[in-house]
Amino acid sequence: MLDTNKRPTIQFSDEQEQLLEVATSFCLDKFPADRIRARIAAPEDFDKGVWDEMAALGWLGVAVPEEFGGSGLGLAEVVTIVEPMGRALAGAPLVSTTLVAQALLKGGTQAQKNEWLPKICGGAIGALALTEPHGDWNLANLTCKAARQGNKLALSGIKTFVTDAASADLAVVSASLDGRPALVLLDKTALGAAKIEREIVIDETRRSYRLKLDGVTVPAAALLDPAKAGATLAHLEQAACLLLSAEACGGASGVIDVTVEYLKSRKQFEKYIGSYQALKHPTVDALLAMEAARSHLYFAATAIGEGEDGEIAVRMAKAQSSDALAFASDRAIQFHGGFGFTYDCDAQLYRRRGIWCEAQFGDAAHHRRILADMLL
Repeated sequence: MLDTNKRPTIQFSDEQEQLLEVATSFCLDKFPADRIRARIAAPEDFDKGVWDEMAALGWLGVAVPEEFGGSGLGLAEVVTIVEPMGRALAGAPLVSTTLVAQALLKGGTQAQKNEWLPKICGGAIGALALTEPHGDWNLANLTCKAARQGNKLALSGIKTFVTDAASADLAVVSASLDGRPALVLLDKTALGAAKIEREIVIDETRRSYRLKLDGVTVPAAALLDPAKAGATLAHLEQAACLLLSAEACGGASGVIDVTVEYLKSRKQFEKYIGSYQALKHPTVDALLAMEAARSHLYFAATAIGEGEDGEIAVRMAKAQSSDALAFASDRAIQFHGGFGFTYDCDAQLYRRRGIWCEAQFGDAAHHRRILADMLL
């Protein structure tokens, strides 16, 4: 049960405020709508030049301790970067790379941390391979296997929805080892040995891949600490839900901007359609839902890591942000009329991003079912 006597409170530090301001300006400049659409047809996964700029700004090491070349802050500060990225529909692999760093920090050996965390801070790209074709959001339900072969591990099975796998320098893969969940690092060599297939997903502003691991072997030293695998998976689930919530809140804000701009420019019967109550009121409802979701988001950013209280806050944020983006983008499509149902309407891109964010690591109904057991 939630401890009401020691409940965390929302905090917003000077560092978060500065990062939010810089990230908002950066995303407005680097991810205009026409460039986002151009990225859909581009051959590469993302704009490497923009990624290098993000690395130069120190964003990849925000939640990495200073001893490994990071800033020594936390996921709460990463949230203030991811939210503007969601607002601009940015497709850079910041979230997956941050989660790989979190996996190393939570469950990696000292040697693994020393080798990889400085590289991540310097611009190395991380991919997270936790999802399997069965689609179960229970990360411990694993059909991928890791088997010991002397001083090596032989992998088998399939991972899905591995974003930017073709460009990754490092991937963290979950597999069953000796009947228990384990996490394994795949470097460029191991990733090159895997069969990587492009997936066609609802959100084409990002690249998703299927990873076929049959025949892939890695040194035994690539195994993260087996004793910490369960705790690391639990942490990754919460961290991923938090950052996806930030992306969804940003997306809700972005699609509301698209809607308001259209309501102020489109005329029917010699009147701007934004003057009609049937359109004004749902737009206000979308704004209120977005602001409520942001409150949940920044409370969760403050509370994550605080045991059950933190888990409750993160699951609430994931559910609320998913609903907020779904409602705002649905109304945006409806208000654009027939044009809204075409791919040329920007509202479509936000709806697709919302479906992607909600489906990753559990939709709103999934998290509310878990919350029911935790709170009642």
